[in-house]
Amino acid sequence: MVRAFCCTALLAFCGNAIAQEACCDKDKALPVTCTLTTEEMRMRKETVLASLKAQVVDRKELENGYRYTFPGTDRMVDELAEFIKTERTCCAFFSFGLTIAGDKSTAYLELTGPQGTKEMIQHELGL
Repeated sequence: MVRAFCCTALLAFCGNAIAQEACCDKDKALPVTCTLTTEEMRMRKETVLASLKAQVVDRKELENGYRYTFPGTDRMVDELAEFIKTERTCCAFFSFGLTIAGDKSTAYLELTGPQGTKEMIQHELGL
């Protein structure tokens, strides 16, 4: 839904074929690579990823990634939002979905992407 909105806004603003190709060509997948150095990845695993991993209530395999269930506390929602903000700077191939129950019972994080994303999540992120 966000992608469709971005495409519509970009086309309305730019109104050209370049905008459409840049935003709406779903056949062009970004490479499944992380731009973090080995040391940066080690630190991320020891801090951010270790914290998330410890709080996962459930994990469901999807066709092109995983859906994780977390407690729905405000602190958890903040942590997940921060994870998304930082992760997209080094792993641009990810698509993120965050669903939060209004009663604060659960929060769901979906990490998906092109072919190879599940393997990246398992081996590099350890989630």
